[in-house]
Amino acid sequence: MAVAAAAVSSTGSEPPSAAPVSWALRVSIVPWVVARVLVGVAFAVAHELATTDHVSTAAKARIHEGLLGWDAGWYESIARHGYAGAGHDSLRFFPLFPLLARGLSVLPGVGVGTAVVVVANVCALAGTAVLVGLVRVETGDDRLARRAAWLICLAPPAFTFVMGYAEGTLLVLSAGMFFALRTGRWWWAAALGVAAGLTRPLGALLFLPAAVEALRGLRSAGPGERVGRAAAVIGPVAGTGAFLGWVGWRYGNGLTPLRLQEEGVHHGRLVDPLVTLAHDASYLAHGHHLGEGLHLPWVLLAVALLVVTFRTWPASYGVFATAVLAVALAGSNLDSFERYALSAFPLVLAGATLTSGHRVWRLVLVLSGAGLVGYALLAFANLYVP
Repeated sequence: MAVAAAAVSSTGSEPPSAAPVSWALRVSIVPWVVARVLVGVAFAVAHELATTDHVSTAAKARIHEGLLGWDAGWYESIARHGYAGAGHDSLRFFPLFPLLARGLSVLPGVGVGTAVVVVANVCALAGTAVLVGLVRVETGDDRLARRAAWLICLAPPAFTFVMGYAEGTLLVLSAGMFFALRTGRWWWAAALGVAAGLTRPLGALLFLPAAVEALRGLRSAGPGERVGRAAAVIGPVAGTGAFLGWVGWRYGNGLTPLRLQEEGVHHGRLVDPLVTLAHDASYLAHGHHLGEGLHLPWVLLAVALLVVTFRTWPASYGVFATAVLAVALAGSNLDSFERYALSAFPLVLAGATLTSGHRVWRLVLVLSGAGLVGYALLAFANLYVP
């Protein structure tokens, strides 16, 4: 860990050098394929369970939805019908991902549902490759980059990268923005930030690490570069603002997407995270509402990894992870916390930093793979909210 910390803690003026794209893809493809095989196993088991009488009607319906279950169904509906046809509640889903799927679906023989899943999976592969390249340019440690690829693919909540979710799209854009920021490509960072802000509400939080990087070396930057740095900071907020502005123009209230997310059946209203955590701890201790209580160990793990992130990676990584976790913990319920935490990809890099020992790495790999299958199975069976 000390080696990794020394490699990434430098804040010198020279940006990291580039990593070959072909190498990053080669490193990413195997864990990406393995993850899809494991999720396929989970779906096969769920499908087999659906043939028995021990599964509820709701669970059978969820299993039938497959990779288009849960939020993926909303994205498919938006891609197929637009927001007007998908219904008012669809406004809490940001537009870039369904627009990409809609664009792909114009190809002959490609249905909208297929397009949603294809875009999600292609973006997940691209995002893994960008993450690998980012680690390589930051540390020069190929083994660390490989571990990061396996962890981002096999982390238990990563089954959502296989489903028709926007998380893979956000990963490629957020990791790509960090790559651009750390290599001084400010206008690329601005463009990627705008796209991230149009993909998920969490994308807007990228303005924080952009601000950290833009301030570093600002005094020696020329006027043109300063404009580029400012654009990189504004980009994520501008992307989110563009969608909210469109919603306001079209539906009369630009805050509707955020208001919908605050409803109790979704993320819930803003509350003190300590109160929510105390409730979940009580559930876990008394054996009630175990689905809620089981979020607590993941919260503790995320906080521990956040500390490691600040200790071993540049400040911008820790700032972004902190912002994502703060948003994830601020709701009145912790449903989908694990998926939100995975969007804080610096936590994955912290995990990769901690697992350099062979025995530790093998154990983490086995546990991650088993967790991926288990959580995917629970989601397919309508027992876990992804």
